[in-house]
Amino acid sequence: MIHPARRIDDINAGRWHGLPRHRSDFPKQTPFIKMNAMTRQPTEGYRGRVAPTPSGYLHMGHGATFWEAQERVRARDGILVFRMEDLDPVRSTPHFIQAALEDLRWFGLRWDEGPEEGGAYGPYLQSARTGRYRAVLEQLIEQRWVYPCFCSRKDIQSAAVAPHVGDEGPIYPGTCRHRPTGPVPAGSRRPCWRMKVPRGRKIGFVDGRHGAVSYTAGVDFGDFVVWRQDDVASYQLAVTVDDHFMGITEVVRGEDLLVSTCRQLLLYEAMGWKPPRFVHCPLLRNREGERIAKRANALSLRDYRDGGWTPRKLRDAVGAEGKSPSLELG
Repeated sequence: MIHPARRIDDINAGRWHGLPRHRSDFPKQTPFIKMNAMTRQPTEGYRGRVAPTPSGYLHMGHGATFWEAQERVRARDGILVFRMEDLDPVRSTPHFIQAALEDLRWFGLRWDEGPEEGGAYGPYLQSARTGRYRAVLEQLIEQRWVYPCFCSRKDIQSAAVAPHVGDEGPIYPGTCRHRPTGPVPAGSRRPCWRMKVPRGRKIGFVDGRHGAVSYTAGVDFGDFVVWRQDDVASYQLAVTVDDHFMGITEVVRGEDLLVSTCRQLLLYEAMGWKPPRFVHCPLLRNREGERIAKRANALSLRDYRDGGWTPRKLRDAVGAEGKSPSLELG
């Protein structure tokens, strides 16, 4: 049961004890899982997670993937962690944070740790974990896994050699790859930091749904951003750090992130961490066969709720058709 005082306004103001303000405030142990004193990471038990981005209302694709994550946790008598991936300071808003919590509860999800429930591995808002991301970035810089990049998007697009297009747009051509990792010259614009990938090396893993998967560094993806020019950790760095320190043993997410898994595996390798298992679910499509997405104005879970659907009826309809149903079918 959620304490009524543990609302998102308390979380944002840092008034709730479930969001430690300092590293020393983190609990050293929890009654249901052992801890590794070196990494503060759980060492036993199945731990899954749901990790929405509060940049809009969640759609049925999110609901289906998060439901799968919960089902896998429950089948293994594990712990389900809710983490809010609210790193983007412009697109992530308190309104959408609260909406995500409400809509996923309506859909039937029940997590064991999260922004309002607390837990031993918080904070559970990425915006409150910046210090940990920065500490990992400093290690990557010190060990020369990353380098500063001053290129703009226009620079990459107009590179002498036409850039190959990957899953995240043009593959970075390596213009700044050989720059020294020392202090940034005074007066320079703030750089982003890129991971130096081992070009030509195949990065592979065994996916829980797709089986053996591999992509080639420098061909399918290039030197990727780990720290953005606006001084925010990238998605690739943040999720890797969080999944490690939260002790996530299996990541369930959409198959659009298969290539990103290889990027994250390189970060796990650089840091000397054991990666979790991965399960990449098929992407949900609308009745026209198009992938549903926030940017394409997909029907949200809230739309279905307001349209008279029940969570069970909605889950059954998606399970039967494999598509996001029309609103009027409710």
